[in-house]
Amino acid sequence: MTAEVDRYQTGDDRSNDESRLIHVLSDWSVGDGPLYQQLAAAVRRGIDEGALPGGSTLPAERRLAGVLAVSRATVVSAYDQLRGEGLVESRRGSGTRIARTARANRRPGGDGRVPGGQSAQLFQRLIDGPGGILSLASAAGAADSIVPVALDEVMRHDLTEAMAEPGYQPHGLPRLREAIAGHLTRIGLASTPNEILVTSGAHQAIDLISELYLRPGSRVAVEAPGWPACYDVFRAAGATLVPIPIDQDGARPEALAKVLATQPIDLVYLMPTFHNPTGRLLSAARRRRIVELAAEYDVVVVADDALSGVSLGHDVPPPLPAFAAAAGDRPVTLIQLGSLSKSVWGGLRVGWTRATSDVISRLARRKALADLGSPIIDQLVAARIVPDLEALIERRVPERQAQLATIEALLAEHLPSWRWQTPHGGPSLWVELAGADAGTFAQIALRHGVEAIPGSSMDLTGAHDSYLRLPYCFPDEFLVEVVRRFVAAWTELNRHGPWEPRLRPVV
Repeated sequence: MTAEVDRYQTGDDRSNDESRLIHVLSDWSVGDGPLYQQLAAAVRRGIDEGALPGGSTLPAERRLAGVLAVSRATVVSAYDQLRGEGLVESRRGSGTRIARTARANRRPGGDGRVPGGQSAQLFQRLIDGPGGILSLASAAGAADSIVPVALDEVMRHDLTEAMAEPGYQPHGLPRLREAIAGHLTRIGLASTPNEILVTSGAHQAIDLISELYLRPGSRVAVEAPGWPACYDVFRAAGATLVPIPIDQDGARPEALAKVLATQPIDLVYLMPTFHNPTGRLLSAARRRRIVELAAEYDVVVVADDALSGVSLGHDVPPPLPAFAAAAGDRPVTLIQLGSLSKSVWGGLRVGWTRATSDVISRLARRKALADLGSPIIDQLVAARIVPDLEALIERRVPERQAQLATIEALLAEHLPSWRWQTPHGGPSLWVELAGADAGTFAQIALRHGVEAIPGSSMDLTGAHDSYLRLPYCFPDEFLVEVVRRFVAAWTELNRHGPWEPRLRPVV
């Protein structure tokens, strides 16, 4: 096994004082007034909301200044202001901490952030709204034109009959479950309606699976980089994350095999089709090998294909559970996830889980406790769309290709030192900023009115701190303006001198 794979086996200790504070600060520099006052206000807000509890450590002044791309005087002035208010305290040799007397101005129960979590910025933008910022936190475009057509058909043909029923369907609308089973069968995964659970997007499916399989102390193998919102769902269940490196063909089976052979793993979570954020595609051979490993080590594998609908025209292997025959006579638990959020519209909160009927029944009981079932009207609309989903995905390929060509041309012209691999699919580019810390760049970009997600939020190993996730599923004029502001931020960053890599704890 190579040293590179060994470097990934570092356990889930990505979080530190610095990274926690960055997530709490969020878009602290957007607004009017001196930067030190804005920084002090953001820390004060974190204390009020309970995200910065009394006694927690703040980064050293010089270190925080480097990460935020501001002068050390800005951080010193902010800390001085907070010290004068009795909110922070400093001691020689011990650094600066939130004062133990500082109290959150809230009810008990926390502020909703997952301890050590990495997705706070993603969700905070959804909560706060875009404001005056061009936000790249969400890689979701506008709704497909089929949505109002399907809604009109539902209103004219389906709604009266549906309203005669109570409206509670924990498993999902039978008509929609049948349509989803048909879609999966057509793309190579033979399925029946009793193997389908309808959820409010794939995110809820991940949450329900976590409730079923994870307990405090559980271990989940995840791709690195990966989607931080999923990381946080697993962390909230008390699980430890174990990173698996990926390459140009997706998750590396030999790295997964080493992890499974050396420590107990309760769940393997993968994004085989158009991995988020890299857009890579797991080959058929690797899918088959992963099924073999799942059977050999008796571990649950979740294949999240929520981005499979964002196609750029490449041939795609059948879903990972379609390779179940590779397990031979050995039992294996393979769970397939899907969603309409990226292929059709994020506002149509319809996703699904495909598994054995026994697993689906267990998940449905948890779904009933959560919400008694997804909204019926949404499911009726989805039931009109899913029978033609493959054709819809194919129809949108030229649109996706044109958006990708636009952003690649803009970057090549205006930011030629940035590097990336053209993705197989998915809505984002995974861009390497040559010789720069993407977290620091993201802080400067905020001051130029663009919000972007750096690699430090998407890889718990620290191996992709120089990367930036750049969604491209937006109109041309939006992308042009984003790149224009990026150029200004990049020019400003280059005035700060060379990047000094952050030290990472090794477990």
